[in-house]
Amino acid sequence: MKSLVLAEKPSVAKEIARVMGSHHKHKSHYEGPKYVVTWALGHLVGLAEPEDYDQQYKTWKLEDLPIMPGRMKLKVLRETSHQFKAVQHLMKRDDIGELIIATDAAREGELLARWVMEMVKWKKPFQRLWISSQTDKAIREGFANLKPGSHYNRLYESARCRAEADWLIGLNVTRALTCKFNAQLSAGRVQTPTLGMIMDREREIRDFRSVEFYTMQGDFGSFQAMWREAGKNDGRVFEESRLQTLRSKLEGKSGKVVSVKKTEKSEPHPLAYDLTELQRDANKRYGFSAKQTSNVLQRLYEQHKLVTYPRTDSRYLSSDMTGTLKERLKSVAIGPYAPLVRPLLGASLPITKRIVDDSKVSDHHAIIPTDERVNLSALSNEERKLYDLIVRRFIALFYPAAQYALTALTVEVEGESFHAKGKTVRKLGWREVYGQESLMDDDDDEREDDFESRDTGQTLPDLNQGDRVALKRCAIKNDRTQPPKRYTEAALLAKMEKYGLGTPATRADIIEKLISTDTIERQGASLHPTGKGKQLIELVADELKTPDLTAEWERELEKIARGQGRTEPFMQGIRNMAAQLVQTVKGSDAEYRPHNLTNSHCPECGERLMERKGKQGKVLVCSGKECGYRRSAEKQLSNRRCPQCHKKMELKTGKAGKYVQCLGCNVIEMLEDGKGRINKREQQQLVKKYEKKEPAGTNLGDLLRAAMEQKEK
Repeated sequence: MKSLVLAEKPSVAKEIARVMGSHHKHKSHYEGPKYVVTWALGHLVGLAEPEDYDQQYKTWKLEDLPIMPGRMKLKVLRETSHQFKAVQHLMKRDDIGELIIATDAAREGELLARWVMEMVKWKKPFQRLWISSQTDKAIREGFANLKPGSHYNRLYESARCRAEADWLIGLNVTRALTCKFNAQLSAGRVQTPTLGMIMDREREIRDFRSVEFYTMQGDFGSFQAMWREAGKNDGRVFEESRLQTLRSKLEGKSGKVVSVKKTEKSEPHPLAYDLTELQRDANKRYGFSAKQTSNVLQRLYEQHKLVTYPRTDSRYLSSDMTGTLKERLKSVAIGPYAPLVRPLLGASLPITKRIVDDSKVSDHHAIIPTDERVNLSALSNEERKLYDLIVRRFIALFYPAAQYALTALTVEVEGESFHAKGKTVRKLGWREVYGQESLMDDDDDEREDDFESRDTGQTLPDLNQGDRVALKRCAIKNDRTQPPKRYTEAALLAKMEKYGLGTPATRADIIEKLISTDTIERQGASLHPTGKGKQLIELVADELKTPDLTAEWERELEKIARGQGRTEPFMQGIRNMAAQLVQTVKGSDAEYRPHNLTNSHCPECGERLMERKGKQGKVLVCSGKECGYRRSAEKQLSNRRCPQCHKKMELKTGKAGKYVQCLGCNVIEMLEDGKGRINKREQQQLVKKYEKKEPAGTNLGDLLRAAMEQKEK
C-alpha cells in the first residue's frame, strides 16, 4: 500500500516528491514506490454560498436576512474543481492506504486538508507532517516523525469556527448594509474594527487644535540645557513675553550645578522576529506593505529555503533547536555577515530565556535562517533586504547587551532651573550587528513629544554637584503642538496585534481588503480613510466598530485550538451577534451618500454614474437601484476622427445620449440613435454653412447650438 501526500501547492509537492523519491511525474501528482504526492491550489473546498441552500438567496433582499443555516455545508470551488477531482480520484485508489497531510503547518493549512477529506468522505487513517522549514533535511526528519492526524483535531475545530464565524458575520452584515443603503458596503468580524481604529485616529486629528508654544535653551559653553519651570516636566510656555523677560534676567549670569545623576544602563538584544514584527520593521525601513513582506518572505521560505516557517506568532525558539543554532550561523557566515558571525563560532553560544523558551512557542517558533547555504546573488533586491533583516536579528541574539551611561544634571541660575541629559556608549554589544542603526525605535504616532530627550546624544562635561558654570546666552524657539499621526502599516499592525485583531497570517490581507473595497487608501506611507470608509463606520453597530468584542472572539478561538474552549457556545454567540447586527442595520434611519459619483449620466435611466475599482481597472456603474448599467471608466476612443485635426475622438455618454468629442479641438458630434437628432451628414453641412460666417476658433459645438436655435425659430 502507498501513502498519499497532500501538499498545499505544486511547488511544495515537487520538493517533497524529489526528496522522498516520487520521481514519476503525472498531470496532477508525482508517484514513487512508497508515496503518491499531490497538491491543492489554495482551497479546493469552501463554505457553500447562500444560494446553495435556497435559490431565493441568489437575489439580495433585506427581508431574507439574517441567513442562518442549521449546519454549514461545503462545496467544491469552481475555479479549482479540476484539481479537486484529481485529488478525489487519488484518494479513492485501492492501493492508497493512508493520507499524509502536508499542507502548511498552521490553522488554515489544517482546514484546507480537512475540508477536502470531509468532501471526499475519507475513512482511512491519516497522519500529519509538521515542519517549520522546507529544506531537504527538515522534510526527511518530518517524514520520519509523522504525527497522528487526530492530534490536530482541536486546531481544525478552531479553524472551522473562524471560517464559519466570518461567513455568518461578514455575509449577513455586508448584505444588510448593501441592501439597506443601495451601495457596495462590506463589513466583517475583523476588518470593521480595524477600520474603526483608523477612523478613531482620524477624529483625533480632525478635533485637534494646534497651539503655538515657546521653549528656551541655555548655552553653557561645553553643553546645552533646557529651561524648565519648577514642578513641571517640560519647558513649554505659551506666552513668549515671559521667556523674553527671563532671558534678559539670566543671560551672562553664573549658575550652580545642583544635581548630577549618573546611571549605567544595559539594553538586551531584541527578540527574534515573528511575522508581525518583521512586517513592521520592513515597513518602517523599506516602505514594504504588510502583504509585500508576506509574499517576499514566502519566497524565501518556499523557493529559496533560507528561512523558517513565516506565519508565526512566536518570538522565541524551542529547546530542541539549541543544537542546530551553530549550524545555522555557519550557513550565513558569508559576505557582510562573516565578520559578525566569526567571533560566535569559536565559543559556546549564550542561550538565555530571551532566545529559547518552550512556554512561549505554540505551533511554530520565531523566524530565523535555516542551515541552507545562501547565495546572495540569487536573491532579488526585495528578498535581499528582507533576508538581511532576519539574518542580522538572528546574529544579534548571541551578542551581549548594549551598555551605556546616562547622565542627567540640573543647573540653577538666579533661581531658575536648566536641565541637560547626556548619553555615553560603553559597549555597543548587539548594536554592533547593525552598526549605528537601530530598528528598535518606538512608533512615532505612539510616542509623546518629549522635548527633554531630544538632545540626549550630547557628551556632558565631568561636572560635580556645587560646580559653578556660566550661562553665556539663551535661545528662544517657537513650535506648535502636533496632532497624532495617521497610521502607517507598521503602526496599524502593532495596534492590531495589541488588540488581538486577526492573526499574523491574516493581518496583511485585512489591510489589503480595506484598500480594495475603497474604505481606506495609501497616501505615501500613511493610511487614510476614504469618503466611503468614513460613512461606513457610522452605519455599522457600535459592537462591530471597536476591537474589544473581536479580540475576545480571537482569544476564544485560541482556547479552542489549545483544547481549553468549546465550539458550541462560541458559535451560538456568533449567531446571536449576527442576528443582532442585522437587526441594527434594518432599524437604522441613517443615510448613505455615494462619495464616488461622477458627472457622467447613465444612458439607460439618466442617473449619475459612480466610479468603482474593478479587477480590470476603474468602471462606471449606474447609481440607480434597479439599473445594472456599467462600463469601463477608461477613455474609450471611437473610430470617428475629428474633422479639424483628424485624430480619433473619445466616446462619451451624456443626458442627450452618446456622443464623441475631440479633446484637442473640443469638436463634438452626436451619434445617430434613431430619435431625430442631428446626424453626421447634417453636422458637416452645418460646418460648411457657418464656417465662413463664424470667426476662427469657433468649435462645432457652438455651430450646432446656433443651428438648433435657428431650427427651433
